[in-house]
This record gives sequence, C-alpha cells and structure tokens, in this order.
Amino acid sequence: VQLQASGGGLVQPGGSLGLSCAVSGINFSILWLGWYRQAPGKERELVASITNSGGTDYADFVKGRFAISRDNDKKTVYLQMNSLKPEDTAIYYCKALMPSYANYWGQGTQVTVSS
Repeated sequence: VQLQASGGGLVQPGGSLGLSCAVSGINFSILWLGWYRQAPGKERELVASITNSGGTDYADFVKGRFAISRDNDKKTVYLQMNSLKPEDTAIYYCKALMPSYANYWGQGTQVTVSS
C-alpha cells in the first residue's frame, strides 16, 4: 500500500494551495480518507476527512476555507486550501483507513504560509 502526497509549497497569506494524495495497492473506494497536519512542536491533528460515500467533516479551524474531495477513478484524495493563514504552516499528511481499521499514512508534504 502506498500513499503519495504532493502539492505543498510556499504561499503568501490569503493565498491558495491544492494538495493531492494518490493511493495504490488497496481498494480505494471503500476507504475513509483524511488529511492531517503537524506543526513544529505540536501534535498531529485532523484537518478534514471524507468517507467512502463522500461525507465530509472539517476541523473548526479550517471550516469555510478548506475543501476535501476524492476521485475514486483516479484513486486520489484532494485538499483545496483557500484563505491560507500563517498558522496553517505545517507538514500535511494523508491517511487511509480500512473498514477493518488498518490504517496507512502518506509521507507528508510541507505547506508554508509566509510573506
């Protein structure tokens, strides 16, 4: 099983960035998928999630700014991030969760919000 995250980078406050996580080696359509982030000195936290039926959930600190989506044909989960703030700076990780509760993580992609 492999999760390959991409799309991170440097963006100015108020800007936008899109992340992608390509999943292989597993039945993608049955997965719960989530984006997490970890800032220096802080614990990893859940940012957004999407169920196998497309239901979404967001942390309060990103509601209205971030959007998670999935493409079952491309086996990819996305995170569109708008109105970025310096406090959004972190390494962003994707996670896949099986119905059996086996879970898999991507390698992380750095997002830096700075002027």
